[in-house]
Amino acid sequence: MKHLLHLIPLLLLSSTSFADTRDDATWLREKGQLIFHDTFEREETGNGLKAIGNGWESATADRIPKIKQADLNEGILKIASATKEAGHAAHIHHDAGFTDGGAVIRFKFPGLSKGESLQLGYVDRELKGVHAGHLCYGIVSQSGITLIDHKTGVMNLEIRKQREEAAAKKAKIPADLEVLLKTKQVTAPYKPDTEWHELVLVTEGDELRLSIDGKILARHRSEGFAHPMKRWFSFLVPSTVWIDDVKIWKIK
Repeated sequence: MKHLLHLIPLLLLSSTSFADTRDDATWLREKGQLIFHDTFEREETGNGLKAIGNGWESATADRIPKIKQADLNEGILKIASATKEAGHAAHIHHDAGFTDGGAVIRFKFPGLSKGESLQLGYVDRELKGVHAGHLCYGIVSQSGITLIDHKTGVMNLEIRKQREEAAAKKAKIPADLEVLLKTKQVTAPYKPDTEWHELVLVTEGDELRLSIDGKILARHRSEGFAHPMKRWFSFLVPSTVWIDDVKIWKIK
């Protein structure tokens, strides 16, 4: 595992326990370039890969073409994942393309399913050595908010292989790998409700930050966040969530 230790930052800075008054939505508007905007004021064209329209792709749609997982209704993208039938949570993505920047969305847990959650983040399918190009994500769940570096964590193919081998043997992963993976994520408290909220997820250098309603609730530093090209903005939804008014901003 010594060859993996270079993945642990020499200085790991994260904080989820203080009031951070920085407004990342304002930072994006004042310093960035708006590269995509969607208010979902249209109807979907079916249940297929591109049925949402405006450049969105539902990567799991074609697995179960007879089941609607994305419904455009009254300007809202209503996602209802057929996770069991598809063998995968609903995965919906759009082109992005930035080094530093982020996304601003309105979201709501409609209270239609137990344990509603939303995972959103950035992907680079051209990246080798990382499963499906997964880079980094923010996860809003019923138990809190998690920020996670997948690029140099669990989706790194070398690390993924070691974890799979340990699982096959019903053994624990090596202690140094466990230590490494703990540096790749941070969790902050959050109690969700069924109201509309504005969520902002930004990357700036090696830092990932997630804000809700203008307040940074979680921030973390890890080298995978600094990946030079976030090609896709992605939603992963295991049950139900409503999305509205998505903006993607590029700082550089």
